[in-house]
Amino acid sequence: MKISVVTAVRNGQKTLPDMLESLKGQIHKDIEHVVQDGGSTDGTLDVLRQVGLPDTQMQTCADTGIYDAINKGISRASGDIIGLLHSDDRLAAPDILATVAAAFEDDTVEGVYGDLQYVARDDPQRVIRHWKAGPYSRANLQRGWMPPHPTLYLRRAVFERVGLYDTSFSISGDYDGMLRFLTAGHVRLAYLPIVMVQMKMGGISNRSFAHLIRKSREDYRAIRRNNIGGITTLVAKNVSKLGQFRAGQV
Repeated sequence: MKISVVTAVRNGQKTLPDMLESLKGQIHKDIEHVVQDGGSTDGTLDVLRQVGLPDTQMQTCADTGIYDAINKGISRASGDIIGLLHSDDRLAAPDILATVAAAFEDDTVEGVYGDLQYVARDDPQRVIRHWKAGPYSRANLQRGWMPPHPTLYLRRAVFERVGLYDTSFSISGDYDGMLRFLTAGHVRLAYLPIVMVQMKMGGISNRSFAHLIRKSREDYRAIRRNNIGGITTLVAKNVSKLGQFRAGQV
């Protein structure tokens, strides 16, 4: 079972080596690494050539934002299963993709996801936030629940049936996409109760207060357009994160 891992990157030289080592260390070897570079100027391409997988599928071209880049990468992917792994992320253990592949041996499963840890940018061993996702329930969407997007792997058929990410979003296209997959797309998910990905703090959605406000506005638009609630859902989505910080601090 080929798994396509899509990486959208621009100027990720500093964090790419750690991500690439976690990908190269997977015991599941039928991996296609699809890199969509947005025109890096910091040596990112050199790192990919020197440290990346031998069969990395790399393309450099202009894009209109992160979701446009992701869409370009997904469109180039040839694997049976597609997931994302960006330069600030790393697979948490060598058997993550093997576990993903095993879950997809069940033909009724269209997507899998697991738990996510946010770690300090200057000390990846220090966990700041532990996101224990729990099993999927459609009713939980109205309570602000969502699967951690960096852990989500989907069959190619899901994108063909439901579509790619909406590029009118600059921050919350992943949330909108997941809501669409689960509501209009009726995607059947399997939960893997393991930490699948570790993400460094300081990404686009949490780098500043202004970004958090913008993200909340985009989240609300995604909630309304997918008919899963309103302001109460948005509040519940944000409040649910507080317990993750308490559980994750060390």
